[in-house]
Amino acid sequence: MTSGDILTRPASWVAVFNAMPTICFGFQCHVSSVPVFNSMRQPEVKTWGGVVTAAMVIALAVYMGTGICGFLTFGAAVDPDVLLSYPSEDMAVAVARAFIILSVLTSYPILHFCGRAVVEGLWLRYQGTPVEEDVGRERRRRVLQTLTWFLLTLLLALFIPDIGKVISVIGGLAACFIFVFPGLCLIQAKLSEMEEVKPASWWALVSYGVLLVTLGAFIFGQTTANAIFVDLLA
Repeated sequence: MTSGDILTRPASWVAVFNAMPTICFGFQCHVSSVPVFNSMRQPEVKTWGGVVTAAMVIALAVYMGTGICGFLTFGAAVDPDVLLSYPSEDMAVAVARAFIILSVLTSYPILHFCGRAVVEGLWLRYQGTPVEEDVGRERRRRVLQTLTWFLLTLLLALFIPDIGKVISVIGGLAACFIFVFPGLCLIQAKLSEMEEVKPASWWALVSYGVLLVTLGAFIFGQTTANAIFVDLLA
């Protein structure tokens, strides 16, 4: 693949926010925080902070290194899946694809567990059945949900070859998980405090929560609308 121009600045201010879906999609790893925390040998907040910091540093280094190298090599002509820009017979590219397969194999079960737990919780709440009384049918539902989930993701992967369009659409939704929902949780947590006199830190945290919700809503609306009208309908 031939290299293109290397842009040194965005074409407009909107282009800056167009990069947010990719950033949000790459760093929305907090969905699997609960199962990872429970699987730790020493599930403590202090240890958990070190795990989160190390994971974010590794992710930041990998994403930035891959993005910078791909952009400096191919410029604006780089493929959304940067590995497709490199020759398929290159051994380094084959090794990179092998690591991606390993990453998917290890992360898919964790993310699927989170999604299945949500579906299972909604189903039990709809049925009004306690978890302890529904153990017998849980296995059948678990197998059915797993097969359905896997087949749907497989079909999407087969019929949507451009991962860039997928990220542009669901990346805006990821902004809700990164900004909106944490902001709402922070606001709710502070509003539930039974204090007659609110200190300055209370107002600062509430304001920070409002800022997160506002920023997340703006990013979600702008990037989703742009993805629909530019990437999907263009």
